Amino acid sequence: MHHMVGQGVGIPPFVESLLPPFQMSFQSPVEPDPQAASDTPPAPATPTASDEPRSLRIEDWLTVIVMAALALITFANVIVRYFTSSSFAWTEEISVFLMIVLALIAGSAAVARDRHIRIEFFSESGSANRRRKLAQLGAVLVAVLFTLIAVLSIRTLWDDYRFEETSPGIGVPVWWYTMWLPILSIAIALRAIGLFIRRSRQSDVEYLTDPTESGDAPAGGQQP
Repeated sequence: MHHMVGQGVGIPPFVESLLPPFQMSFQSPVEPDPQAASDTPPAPATPTASDEPRSLRIEDWLTVIVMAALALITFANVIVRYFTSSSFAWTEEISVFLMIVLALIAGSAAVARDRHIRIEFFSESGSANRRRKLAQLGAVLVAVLFTLIAVLSIRTLWDDYRFEETSPGIGVPVWWYTMWLPILSIAIALRAIGLFIRRSRQSDVEYLTDPTESGDAPAGGQQP
């Protein structure tokens, strides 16, 4: 039977109808063509965490630190409330402040990685040139918005400092909290400017193959 299948002759019709499910087991493996393999262009290298600029790791570490602080404060508050039927008076105020800081730090990292939410119908349709221009426009608008927030929050910071306002929870100066809004807003604006510069330097093909655009970048992929 092996000889008959290998030669492909003298097979009755009813036997031939049974061959397709088993035919692959009698066929010799196909040898790869070395010429075709040499003509195939190499796949682009996948960015790794070692390719990431150190500056972007600042946001990552700050995110970890702030989230850890929030978890510890909340856990301590739960334990104290369970055993004493009361809670720390300062935890709510500090937790709200840390959540705002966390949102701004994560926003800065998202801008640098071009990971903010968008309407895919507009951002991922049309030609590569159109998509790249929309990405540049989005970066410019983000930079303008957070620059404006930074300017306005500086005025608020000055008023809090000048009038010596204190927080209602633990009585610390309010400007200890408000000073971080202009700082982090400027950081987000700078990240947006960096993203705009990177998109401007890319060709249309480079933009389409950019891991941050295609969504295939790992957590520590190469960033601007």
